[in-house]
Amino acid sequence: MSTLLVLGGTSWLGGAVARHARDAGHDVTCLARGSSGSVPDGVTWVTGDRDDPAAAYTEVASRDRDAVVDVARQPVHVRGALDALAARAGHWLFVSTCSVYADNGTPGADESAALHEPWVGPDPLALAPDEEYGPAKVACEQAVLAARPDALVARSGLIVGYGDRSDRFGYWPARFARAAGSPHRDVDGEVLLAPRDQALQVVDVEDFAAWLVRCAADRTGGVVNAMSPSLTLGDLYDACAAALDGPPPAAAEPSDGWLQGREVTPWMGPDSLPLWLPQPEYAGFMTRDVAAAEQAGLTFRPLAEIVRASLAWERERGLDRDRRAGLTPAYEAELVTAWRAEAPGTSPVSAPVPTA
Repeated sequence: MSTLLVLGGTSWLGGAVARHARDAGHDVTCLARGSSGSVPDGVTWVTGDRDDPAAAYTEVASRDRDAVVDVARQPVHVRGALDALAARAGHWLFVSTCSVYADNGTPGADESAALHEPWVGPDPLALAPDEEYGPAKVACEQAVLAARPDALVARSGLIVGYGDRSDRFGYWPARFARAAGSPHRDVDGEVLLAPRDQALQVVDVEDFAAWLVRCAADRTGGVVNAMSPSLTLGDLYDACAAALDGPPPAAAEPSDGWLQGREVTPWMGPDSLPLWLPQPEYAGFMTRDVAAAEQAGLTFRPLAEIVRASLAWERERGLDRDRRAGLTPAYEAELVTAWRAEAPGTSPVSAPVPTA
């Protein structure tokens, strides 16, 4: 048995890491405020507020750890943890993001691609605002690698699966299910799709967490793009259709240029078209090279399995609830109507159900 400290553990990914480590037989401690929930059963929970680095680590800094996993996004939190714990940790793992990259337009870029300039706050204890997420993670990475050159820096893609509260990936299985299962198809209408050939890269939360635990045990280091090989939005739509009990819903498929011309909000947020990325500006955002991740042992479950888990989660939360990301029914209907008017002769299509 090894000792693992998770900085976090009450949130989605941190909790999954703690659970997988516990199930693998490790002695797991989580340091967290607990504002996002509680830690998994069988895991030691130490309360600490990382906004106060002088006091946050007092209880966990008194013993050696075989590994520390940090999922923080704030440089002050990362620096405080390193100052208090790095010298007593056998290995250090930091969860970063592909949002550290400055160039999102070049397909196939690997970990050597240029990064944003690191975020620098007005004072050492300042917290980075949300819009500085990528540069703040660059600052975090730099602090980690300066203190622990042997660390694993896992630059994750979009983390998806059961428990995802971002509403981005889950929008699609929920939208297909709502349309296909509704007795009022004239109300739910056609599903407005982003272009099927757009690239898609994700990482399932369970695959990611299990891999981080293995990397902790094996002391795997290096900087790694932690995401799947490129799929397409068409693959996602097909998996959503295959997960339904009945026939797939009718769909409208405007072009990327049409969506840009109508100023549809991409990627995330209220009244957005989730996962759509305007081209060619974002041609590289979900086509990154993942050879290093595969060499380091990261594995990927089938997309169909991820969709089924996401759909189960969406059904639990309610298919008709208000969402953090996604088109409202009224706005979606407005867009479909506008596209039909501007593209006469088009007719609804049904997303095909794959045979294998």
